[in-house]
Amino acid sequence: MAGERPPITARVRWMYGIGSAAYGVKDNGFSYFLLFYYNQVLGLPGVYAGLAILIAMIFDAVSDPVVGLWSDNTRSRWGRRHPFMYASAFPVAFVYFFLWNPPELGEFGLFIYLTVASVLVRFFITLYEIPSSAIVAELTDDYDERTRMLSYRYMMGWYGGLTMAVLNWGVFMVLWGAGSETTFKVYGSLGAVVMLVAIIGSSAGLHRYIRYLQPAPNRESYRFRELFADLKVTLANRNFAALFFAGLFAAIGAGVATNFDTYIITHFWEFAPEQWRWVIASLFISALLPLYFAPRITARWDKKRSAMGIYAFQIVFSALPVILRLTGWFPGNDSPWLFPLIWCHTIVNVAVIVTFGIVQSSMLADVVEHSQMTTGRREEGLFFASRSFAQKATSGVGAFIAGIALDLISFPKSAAPGTVDPDTIWNLGFLYGPVLMTFYFLALGSIAFYRITRHGHNDRVEVLRGDRAAARVAD
Repeated sequence: MAGERPPITARVRWMYGIGSAAYGVKDNGFSYFLLFYYNQVLGLPGVYAGLAILIAMIFDAVSDPVVGLWSDNTRSRWGRRHPFMYASAFPVAFVYFFLWNPPELGEFGLFIYLTVASVLVRFFITLYEIPSSAIVAELTDDYDERTRMLSYRYMMGWYGGLTMAVLNWGVFMVLWGAGSETTFKVYGSLGAVVMLVAIIGSSAGLHRYIRYLQPAPNRESYRFRELFADLKVTLANRNFAALFFAGLFAAIGAGVATNFDTYIITHFWEFAPEQWRWVIASLFISALLPLYFAPRITARWDKKRSAMGIYAFQIVFSALPVILRLTGWFPGNDSPWLFPLIWCHTIVNVAVIVTFGIVQSSMLADVVEHSQMTTGRREEGLFFASRSFAQKATSGVGAFIAGIALDLISFPKSAAPGTVDPDTIWNLGFLYGPVLMTFYFLALGSIAFYRITRHGHNDRVEVLRGDRAAARVAD
């Protein structure tokens, strides 16, 4: 039985947060550079490269809940989470290195190599990320401390990815060029080292807290039928369902938006890449601001009220420049005010997005005790993995919708900025602004069904603490 947990210190928050840098490195590589590297630099046809990454993403989405359930029910002298966290470190670094350093292969051989390597990287990072994310609900049951800890995690996740992006754009590509294999081999090799250090550092830093974490269920056997029955009961939790569907609708919207971003930057606003790299670099500020604001907002209001207020603001604020341009109330592309306005807007918008993500994850952590009161089981891994599954599975839907939308508005291929028909540009802005708001408002409406409050959570924690104390006396 877990003992009384010691107070959470700044060291614990940093140790918990720094591990997320590994996920940030992986996410940056897969989101921005991997397709370009294999297609433009190594010469793999786009359909092969895209298919390989899609297969890996589908496998990743399915493996999330499996790893979550597996870690929830693991019994070892290192607890439920640490065996997975330690086991992932060297394999994910090893495979990530070779993902960016492939051997000389033919076209089909390179496709198979990319597929297998991508699947393995995503699987091994899942072995770390799901147990590591879930452990926050075991390190503390304090309503506000969970938000503080997740603030560090989100900040370090963003910093891991942004650091690699800035190094690649500002150093490696300058030294060797965007079309050089050396650029991406160095990028991948450094990323592998960062991932290894982040995972080992975080896991080892939290190792002394294993004795205070929750044990796995005391079962001699766990048949598939029993597992499936437990899964149905757990996922029927109303508060989890509210967050699950909120994440699902938001992920569809984000999937469309991220695929439109390059079009909006280069064609709607007509910014040059040299301008936009400074915006990317400034996002370090965006990831830092929530570390201060997120815990203070949720300390002032319940998490549900905070999340809905933050998200409602973000939905409107995010689309505001586009809507104002569509209605003729925003500076034109030839105005000297345009770039500084969009720069400031992006910094604030990303900071609000990160803040909302922190609060929503903290809400999910509080579902653990709510579910435990009903089921008698602590299933942090399952809850965090199921939300991750929804986000990954639906991001592909968003990309599919974006592709259809571009065909519907007849957006030309290989068009230079400033040459696209103004009506087509207007339609692009309408899709990116007002239409995408529909998905986000559906996500906001889903959060309205969340019912956990500060007082309710604290009452449940007291009851569960009493049960643990009684169990220790009985032992």
